[in-house]
Amino acid sequence: MPTAHARSRRHSWRRDLVELAALFTAVAVADGLANLVAHGPDGTLLLVASAAVLVATAAFHTWWARRHSHAPPPQGVGDAGDTSDTAGGAAADGECGVEGASRETALWRMRTTVRDEPGSLAALCTVLAGHRVDILTLQTHPLADGTVDEFLLRTPAGVSAAELTRAVAEAGGQDTWTERADAHDLVDAPTRILGLATRTALDAAELPLALRQLLGRCTIHSLPAVSLTGRPHGEIAPVEGVLESTTMRLRDPNGGAITIERPHLAFTPTEFARARALVELDARLGPRVPRGEDVLTLPEGNEITVRRAGPGDLEAAKAMHERCSERTLGLRYHGPVGDADRYLGHLLSPRYGRTLAVQTASGRLVALGHLLWDGDETEVALLVEDSWQRRGIGSQLLRRLVDLAAEAGCDSVYAVTQASNTAMVAAMRGLGLALDYQIEEGTVVVTARLGATEPQGAPARPRPVDRR
Repeated sequence: MPTAHARSRRHSWRRDLVELAALFTAVAVADGLANLVAHGPDGTLLLVASAAVLVATAAFHTWWARRHSHAPPPQGVGDAGDTSDTAGGAAADGECGVEGASRETALWRMRTTVRDEPGSLAALCTVLAGHRVDILTLQTHPLADGTVDEFLLRTPAGVSAAELTRAVAEAGGQDTWTERADAHDLVDAPTRILGLATRTALDAAELPLALRQLLGRCTIHSLPAVSLTGRPHGEIAPVEGVLESTTMRLRDPNGGAITIERPHLAFTPTEFARARALVELDARLGPRVPRGEDVLTLPEGNEITVRRAGPGDLEAAKAMHERCSERTLGLRYHGPVGDADRYLGHLLSPRYGRTLAVQTASGRLVALGHLLWDGDETEVALLVEDSWQRRGIGSQLLRRLVDLAAEAGCDSVYAVTQASNTAMVAAMRGLGLALDYQIEEGTVVVTARLGATEPQGAPARPRPVDRR
């Protein structure tokens, strides 16, 4: 069978031959007409008749061309029919695209366990496609007795978590877990992990937050090797860490252990390895507090500097304790004043939160503000030296601590104080946020919800008062 190129070449040769023959014929006819006009008795009349015929022919050709240029192309005949079908298909696709763009969708994170055998994942994807579910990302976590598949899905807005779970169960998925996602989850896993590692490298206080973002909803506890009373806390996790289903324990670089719990979903070996890598990065980099400070002018004209504090400020913090009255220390620590110094090592450690320090132009430390990670909760606490109170320093510290909590993704912050500490209660009220109050035996717990939509005065979850 000749190729398309050969057929095209043969067709061009025939067309050239026909055009050449037509040219010779036209020359011969023109020569004959010229002789007839020049030498014939009716040459002039014949020339005028020929011109009239040519004009009539041109007019008819123009009319015919205009009439058929507005007619629909023939269907099913050669290339014209194919072009019509293609255009119609494109139009139909365009309409579907507009309808799809206006259709509301939702993002879900889903994790399920399937058998480790060929076709298991394909069956799962087929069932999801049948429910008009779009798979945006997929990660697999091999286990000894199966494979955990983690998806980021885009579904029609009407699809519920129960429907997704039933659909996955039809395809053989087990232990399925679903959770609503948002646009931040669209970032691929390697990029997200590198971002968390960068945050951890810049600030040691970011490690608990990075672990929580890496592992999703979980509770993180940092347990020091020795308690505030000097007693050991018990067995310390080995260097390589321990993974036990819904709990993992990692060796804390500062001593002690980091315990991470997620009762609703077991950890995979991949997640354990990622968490351990973040902790190892923190250990190699050592203690670090980001630089940066704000200079503020108080109403009386004095300038103060607000900056991040760390373990290097321990001696200056102890000196400030000595200048504080027993009443000030009692309002802050809710216990014996003699135990106040024991808390400073814990409070200034970036492992347990972030601390802001206020110092004067001479470099003397006069106030501390703490943002403490407390499992799923976040506590704020303030201490201002007596001679620097009632100058707005506490309010300035509290606002900055709340901003840090919001940047860390905290839903709320709470402060524990005595009912007689009206300055702390007033500072919380000055935030302009929705507040919840819990009062028990002279102790007040004030909770500020960051960006909450619930009305002020909704009941707060009871929490123990003494956390020391």
